[in-house]
Amino acid sequence: MKRFISGLALCFIAQSFIAQEYKDFGKDRLNHSPRHAEWVDIKSGDRTIKAFVVYPERKDKAPVVLVIQEIFGLTDWLRSLCDELAENGVIAIAPDFLNGQKFEDADGAVKAVSALTAEQIKTVLDATSDYALTKIPAGSGSLAVCGFCRGGGWAFDYASANPNLKAVYSFYGSALDDRAKIAKIACPVYGFYGENDERVNATIPKAEELMKAAGKKYEPVIYKGAGHGFMRSGEKNNPNFRGADGKACDEAWARWKALLKQLR
Repeated sequence: MKRFISGLALCFIAQSFIAQEYKDFGKDRLNHSPRHAEWVDIKSGDRTIKAFVVYPERKDKAPVVLVIQEIFGLTDWLRSLCDELAENGVIAIAPDFLNGQKFEDADGAVKAVSALTAEQIKTVLDATSDYALTKIPAGSGSLAVCGFCRGGGWAFDYASANPNLKAVYSFYGSALDDRAKIAKIACPVYGFYGENDERVNATIPKAEELMKAAGKKYEPVIYKGAGHGFMRSGEKNNPNFRGADGKACDEAWARWKALLKQLR
Protein backbone atom coordinates (compact mmCIF):
# COMPACT_ATOMS: atom_id res chain seq x y z
CA MET A 1 0.00 0.00 0.00
CA LYS A 2 2.76 2.47 0.94
CA ARG A 3 4.53 1.88 -2.37
CA PHE A 4 1.28 2.42 -4.28
CA ILE A 5 0.62 5.68 -2.39
CA SER A 6 4.18 6.92 -2.93
CA GLY A 7 3.93 6.26 -6.65
CA LEU A 8 0.70 8.17 -6.99
CA ALA A 9 2.04 11.05 -4.94
CA LEU A 10 5.02 11.34 -7.28
CA CYS A 11 2.63 11.22 -10.23
CA PHE A 12 0.77 14.21 -8.74
CA ILE A 13 3.98 16.19 -8.42
CA ALA A 14 5.27 15.29 -11.85
CA GLN A 15 2.17 16.29 -13.77
CA SER A 16 1.35 19.94 -14.40
CA PHE A 17 -1.12 21.54 -16.75
CA ILE A 18 -1.14 24.61 -18.95
CA ALA A 19 -4.16 26.76 -18.14
CA GLN A 20 -6.90 26.00 -20.62
CA GLU A 21 -10.62 26.39 -20.99
CA TYR A 22 -12.68 23.23 -21.11
CA LYS A 23 -16.19 23.02 -22.54
CA ASP A 24 -18.06 19.82 -21.81
CA PHE A 25 -19.98 17.94 -24.47
CA GLY A 26 -21.44 14.49 -25.08
CA LYS A 27 -25.04 14.75 -23.86
CA ASP A 28 -26.42 14.44 -27.35
CA ARG A 29 -24.91 10.97 -27.71
CA LEU A 30 -26.17 9.96 -24.27
CA ASN A 31 -29.69 11.23 -24.96
CA HIS A 32 -29.94 9.29 -28.21
CA SER A 33 -28.22 6.07 -27.18
CA PRO A 34 -30.28 2.85 -27.34
CA ARG A 35 -28.15 1.34 -24.55
CA HIS A 36 -29.14 1.19 -20.89
CA ALA A 37 -27.20 3.53 -18.60
CA GLU A 38 -27.60 4.09 -14.87
CA TRP A 39 -26.05 5.59 -11.79
CA VAL A 40 -25.18 3.16 -9.01
CA ASP A 41 -24.10 3.53 -5.39
CA ILE A 42 -21.00 1.63 -4.32
CA LYS A 43 -20.52 1.22 -0.59
CA SER A 44 -16.98 1.49 0.71
CA GLY A 45 -16.80 1.66 4.50
CA ASP A 46 -18.66 4.80 5.58
CA ARG A 47 -18.50 6.27 2.08
CA THR A 48 -20.85 5.92 -0.87
CA ILE A 49 -19.20 6.20 -4.28
CA LYS A 50 -21.35 7.19 -7.24
CA ALA A 51 -20.57 5.44 -10.51
CA PHE A 52 -21.98 5.64 -14.02
CA VAL A 53 -22.58 2.32 -15.80
CA VAL A 54 -23.49 1.63 -19.43
CA TYR A 55 -24.47 -1.83 -20.70
CA PRO A 56 -23.97 -3.19 -24.22
CA GLU A 57 -26.80 -4.73 -26.18
CA ARG A 58 -25.77 -8.37 -26.34
CA LYS A 59 -27.28 -11.77 -25.48
CA ASP A 60 -24.37 -13.06 -23.40
CA LYS A 61 -22.31 -11.83 -20.45
CA ALA A 62 -19.82 -9.07 -21.15
CA PRO A 63 -16.39 -8.08 -19.84
CA VAL A 64 -16.27 -4.93 -17.71
CA VAL A 65 -13.99 -1.93 -18.29
CA LEU A 66 -13.33 0.39 -15.36
CA VAL A 67 -13.07 3.94 -16.74
CA ILE A 68 -10.88 6.45 -14.87
CA GLN A 69 -11.69 10.09 -15.51
CA GLU A 70 -9.32 12.84 -16.55
CA ILE A 71 -8.84 15.86 -14.27
CA PHE A 72 -12.06 17.62 -15.28
CA GLY A 73 -14.24 15.12 -13.41
CA LEU A 74 -16.91 12.65 -14.46
CA THR A 75 -17.94 14.79 -17.41
CA ASP A 76 -20.58 14.29 -20.07
CA TRP A 77 -17.72 13.54 -22.49
CA LEU A 78 -16.42 10.74 -20.28
CA ARG A 79 -19.92 9.33 -19.89
CA SER A 80 -20.39 9.46 -23.67
CA LEU A 81 -17.12 7.56 -24.01
CA CYS A 82 -18.57 4.92 -21.68
CA ASP A 83 -21.49 4.64 -24.07
CA GLU A 84 -19.11 4.19 -26.99
CA LEU A 85 -17.33 1.44 -25.09
CA ALA A 86 -20.68 -0.26 -24.49
CA GLU A 87 -21.45 0.08 -28.19
CA ASN A 88 -18.36 -2.06 -28.70
CA GLY A 89 -19.57 -4.89 -26.49
CA VAL A 90 -18.27 -4.18 -22.98
CA ILE A 91 -19.87 -2.94 -19.78
CA ALA A 92 -18.31 0.41 -18.86
CA ILE A 93 -18.27 1.66 -15.27
CA ALA A 94 -16.87 5.08 -14.33
CA PRO A 95 -16.59 5.97 -10.63
CA ASP A 96 -16.84 9.59 -9.56
CA PHE A 97 -13.66 10.57 -7.73
CA LEU A 98 -14.77 14.19 -7.18
CA ASN A 99 -18.26 13.73 -5.69
CA GLY A 100 -20.11 15.42 -8.53
CA GLN A 101 -17.64 18.23 -9.14
CA LYS A 102 -16.87 19.11 -12.76
CA PHE A 103 -14.62 21.88 -14.02
CA GLU A 104 -14.24 24.12 -17.04
CA ASP A 105 -10.72 25.30 -16.25
CA ALA A 106 -7.56 23.31 -15.66
CA ASP A 107 -6.50 25.28 -12.58
CA GLY A 108 -9.63 24.41 -10.62
CA ALA A 109 -9.53 20.83 -11.82
CA VAL A 110 -5.91 20.31 -10.81
CA LYS A 111 -6.57 21.73 -7.34
CA ALA A 112 -9.52 19.40 -6.79
CA VAL A 113 -7.77 16.29 -8.09
CA SER A 114 -4.57 17.05 -6.18
CA ALA A 115 -6.57 17.27 -2.96
CA LEU A 116 -7.34 13.56 -3.27
CA THR A 117 -5.01 11.30 -1.33
CA ALA A 118 -3.46 8.27 -2.97
CA GLU A 119 -5.24 6.09 -0.45
CA GLN A 120 -8.61 7.62 -1.44
CA ILE A 121 -7.87 6.93 -5.10
CA LYS A 122 -6.98 3.31 -4.47
CA THR A 123 -10.06 2.88 -2.28
CA VAL A 124 -12.31 4.07 -5.12
CA LEU A 125 -10.59 1.79 -7.63
CA ASP A 126 -10.73 -1.23 -5.33
CA ALA A 127 -14.39 -0.67 -4.44
CA THR A 128 -15.38 -0.19 -8.08
CA SER A 129 -13.41 -3.25 -9.18
CA ASP A 130 -15.07 -5.37 -6.50
CA TYR A 131 -18.49 -4.06 -7.54
CA ALA A 132 -17.76 -4.83 -11.18
CA LEU A 133 -16.77 -8.41 -10.40
CA THR A 134 -19.41 -9.27 -7.79
CA LYS A 135 -22.41 -6.96 -8.20
CA ILE A 136 -22.98 -6.82 -11.96
CA PRO A 137 -24.79 -10.06 -12.96
CA ALA A 138 -24.32 -9.32 -16.67
CA GLY A 139 -20.54 -9.23 -16.23
CA SER A 140 -18.47 -12.15 -17.46
CA GLY A 141 -15.93 -11.91 -14.64
CA SER A 142 -13.34 -10.31 -16.92
CA LEU A 143 -12.12 -6.87 -15.82
CA ALA A 144 -9.94 -4.27 -17.55
CA VAL A 145 -9.16 -0.64 -16.76
CA CYS A 146 -8.62 2.48 -18.84
CA GLY A 147 -7.66 5.99 -17.82
CA PHE A 148 -7.09 9.38 -19.39
CA CYS A 149 -4.53 12.07 -18.61
CA ARG A 150 -3.73 11.72 -14.91
CA GLY A 151 -6.17 8.84 -14.86
CA GLY A 152 -3.98 7.11 -17.45
CA GLY A 153 -1.15 7.16 -14.96
CA TRP A 154 -3.44 5.83 -12.24
CA ALA A 155 -4.52 3.00 -14.55
CA PHE A 156 -0.91 1.94 -15.23
CA ASP A 157 -0.08 2.12 -11.52
CA TYR A 158 -3.22 0.21 -10.53
CA ALA A 159 -2.10 -2.73 -12.66
CA SER A 160 0.45 -3.45 -9.93
CA ALA A 161 -2.20 -3.46 -7.21
CA ASN A 162 -4.99 -5.52 -8.78
CA PRO A 163 -4.10 -9.00 -10.06
CA ASN A 164 -7.63 -9.47 -11.41
CA LEU A 165 -7.09 -7.06 -14.30
CA LYS A 166 -6.96 -8.58 -17.78
CA ALA A 167 -5.70 -5.45 -19.56
CA VAL A 168 -4.75 -1.81 -18.98
CA TYR A 169 -5.39 0.93 -21.54
CA SER A 170 -3.40 4.02 -20.51
CA PHE A 171 -4.14 7.19 -22.46
CA TYR A 172 -1.46 9.92 -22.26
CA GLY A 173 -0.71 9.28 -18.59
CA SER A 174 2.74 9.02 -17.04
CA ALA A 175 4.19 5.51 -17.37
CA LEU A 176 5.19 3.48 -14.35
CA ASP A 177 8.87 3.54 -13.39
CA ASP A 178 8.88 1.47 -10.19
CA ARG A 179 10.66 -1.87 -10.65
CA ALA A 180 8.98 -3.49 -7.63
CA LYS A 181 5.51 -2.48 -8.79
CA ILE A 182 6.15 -3.59 -12.34
CA ALA A 183 7.09 -7.02 -11.06
CA LYS A 184 3.54 -7.36 -9.73
CA ILE A 185 1.76 -6.54 -13.00
CA ALA A 186 -0.12 -9.59 -14.29
CA CYS A 187 -1.70 -8.22 -17.49
CA PRO A 188 -0.67 -6.45 -20.69
CA VAL A 189 -0.48 -2.66 -20.69
CA TYR A 190 -1.39 -0.77 -23.86
CA GLY A 191 -0.31 2.87 -24.10
CA PHE A 192 -1.85 5.60 -26.26
CA TYR A 193 0.24 8.78 -26.52
CA GLY A 194 0.32 12.00 -28.53
CA GLU A 195 3.47 12.94 -30.44
CA ASN A 196 3.42 16.51 -29.10
CA ASP A 197 3.33 15.53 -25.43
CA GLU A 198 6.95 15.08 -24.36
CA ARG A 199 6.10 15.74 -20.69
CA VAL A 200 4.35 12.37 -20.69
CA ASN A 201 6.30 10.64 -23.45
CA ALA A 202 9.58 11.14 -21.61
CA THR A 203 8.36 8.53 -19.11
CA ILE A 204 7.88 5.83 -21.76
CA PRO A 205 11.49 4.59 -22.32
CA LYS A 206 12.09 3.74 -18.67
CA ALA A 207 8.79 1.88 -18.46
CA GLU A 208 9.67 -0.03 -21.65
CA GLU A 209 13.03 -0.99 -20.17
CA LEU A 210 11.60 -2.14 -16.84
CA MET A 211 8.60 -3.94 -18.32
CA LYS A 212 10.83 -5.82 -20.79
CA ALA A 213 13.27 -6.79 -18.06
CA ALA A 214 10.38 -8.12 -15.96
CA GLY A 215 8.94 -10.09 -18.87
CA LYS A 216 5.80 -7.94 -18.98
CA LYS A 217 3.87 -6.83 -22.05
CA TYR A 218 3.86 -3.08 -22.66
CA GLU A 219 2.85 -1.73 -26.06
CA PRO A 220 3.04 2.07 -26.30
CA VAL A 221 1.91 3.74 -29.51
CA ILE A 222 2.62 7.42 -30.20
CA TYR A 223 0.13 9.06 -32.56
CA LYS A 224 1.68 11.45 -35.05
CA GLY A 225 0.71 15.11 -34.75
CA ALA A 226 -1.45 14.58 -31.66
CA GLY A 227 -1.27 16.58 -28.47
CA HIS A 228 -2.18 15.78 -24.89
CA GLY A 229 -5.85 14.91 -24.43
CA PHE A 230 -6.39 13.95 -28.07
CA MET A 231 -9.21 11.49 -27.31
CA ARG A 232 -11.35 14.41 -26.11
CA SER A 233 -10.05 17.20 -28.37
CA GLY A 234 -10.16 14.87 -31.38
CA GLU A 235 -13.89 14.18 -31.06
CA LYS A 236 -15.71 15.80 -33.98
CA ASN A 237 -18.56 17.13 -31.80
CA ASN A 238 -16.20 18.81 -29.34
CA PRO A 239 -16.76 22.59 -29.47
CA ASN A 240 -12.98 22.95 -29.02
CA PHE A 241 -12.18 20.31 -31.66
CA ARG A 242 -8.54 20.25 -32.74
CA GLY A 243 -8.15 18.97 -36.26
CA ALA A 244 -4.64 17.66 -35.66
CA ASP A 245 -6.03 15.37 -32.95
CA GLY A 246 -8.97 14.05 -35.00
CA LYS A 247 -6.90 11.54 -36.98
CA ALA A 248 -5.15 10.32 -33.82
CA CYS A 249 -8.48 9.88 -32.05
CA ASP A 250 -9.81 7.80 -34.95
CA GLU A 251 -6.67 5.66 -35.09
CA ALA A 252 -6.64 5.14 -31.33
CA TRP A 253 -10.29 4.09 -31.31
CA ALA A 254 -9.63 1.60 -34.13
CA ARG A 255 -6.77 0.05 -32.17
CA TRP A 256 -8.73 0.07 -28.92
CA LYS A 257 -11.77 -1.60 -30.46
CA ALA A 258 -9.57 -4.41 -31.75
CA LEU A 259 -8.07 -4.86 -28.29
CA LEU A 260 -11.49 -4.87 -26.63
CA LYS A 261 -12.48 -7.83 -28.77
CA GLN A 262 -9.74 -9.83 -27.05
CA LEU A 263 -11.50 -9.52 -23.68
CA ARG A 264 -13.75 -12.42 -22.70
